[in-house]
Amino acid sequence: MNKKILIIVSNANAIGPKNRRTGTFLPEVAHPYAEFEKAGYQIDFASLTGETPYLDALNLASDPDNLNFLTGKGWEDMQQGTQLSAVDASIYDAIFIPGGLAPMVDMPEAPLLKKVIAETYERNAVVGAVCHGPVSLLNVKLSDGSFLVNGKNITSFTTEEEDHYAKADVPFDLQTALAAQGAIFHTAAPWADNSIADGNLVTGQNPASAKAVGEKIVAILNTVNA
Repeated sequence: MNKKILIIVSNANAIGPKNRRTGTFLPEVAHPYAEFEKAGYQIDFASLTGETPYLDALNLASDPDNLNFLTGKGWEDMQQGTQLSAVDASIYDAIFIPGGLAPMVDMPEAPLLKKVIAETYERNAVVGAVCHGPVSLLNVKLSDGSFLVNGKNITSFTTEEEDHYAKADVPFDLQTALAAQGAIFHTAAPWADNSIADGNLVTGQNPASAKAVGEKIVAILNTVNA
């Protein structure tokens, strides 16, 4: 039986005091999508509100995986994604949260999202996120009351990267917030490929890491019997 992946995206399209335009960063959804598609997985989309999500970084559309996402089924399916509250997340072998600045708007709290992530992780399905997507892991508590990220090796968009990208727009520094909840945070040079798998938790630092996050999720799922 084919594995099933649920990609959960933000519905935000603006952030910060100057209403900087944002959305899901194109390569951060398109590159993992390409890996899931190559593996033959069923790929579904959900968003927090069910409204049409937004894409950022359309200037990168010439990249082959990005172009295939935009002109193939990816973007069409993403636009028609289901509201998270209407999804039975328990049927999925993995969930994945791409970045862009958008998740910093609607995913730091989002009680249902936190519940879905905790339950997915605790049933040993894979939880993946890249760049600002790991803000979805913030404030997730497991059934024993501990923070999911406590003691986990993870990465996300780093303080150094944010200082030169969107420091004035984001409500808080993601690396600092994750570390404050006990994450063992790993950084690479700004914009360098950096992805980490700690058990069934997979995270990536930035857009350059998105493909490897997809590859790591596939590798984990391929070790599990169908």
